[in-house]
Amino acid sequence: MREYARQQTAVLLRRFAYQLNRAMKQGDARAVHDLRVASRRLSRALRVFAQFFPDGAWKKIRRELGELMDLASGVRDRDIALEFLAGVPRAGGAVESIESELRGLRRELTLELRRWRARGFSRKWRRKLGL
Repeated sequence: MREYARQQTAVLLRRFAYQLNRAMKQGDARAVHDLRVASRRLSRALRVFAQFFPDGAWKKIRRELGELMDLASGVRDRDIALEFLAGVPRAGGAVESIESELRGLRRELTLELRRWRARGFSRKWRRKLGL
């Protein structure tokens, strides 16, 4: 079971790293959604397989994933709001306000993703988890 847990977590970590790079480069609604899905799946695997990782290593990683998820959620929430408002007449002011917020949050998310990549999160996490 230990080997299975490590293999599955390694696969999910690779997927998360891929989606992080994709969201950093593209930054569109689909890429941010896929990043959120990948981070949620990795986070759940760390929790479910916690007993197979070195003491406490998984907790810090989950906390970091949670912080990134919060940032990505702000972007995603505004993307969804714009989709809902697309067909609403006289929503111009609200749309402009949400678009402005979205631009700022996308910039912030992109900068954070660049920091993650520059820190070599994937390599560090593999080492901490013994993958």
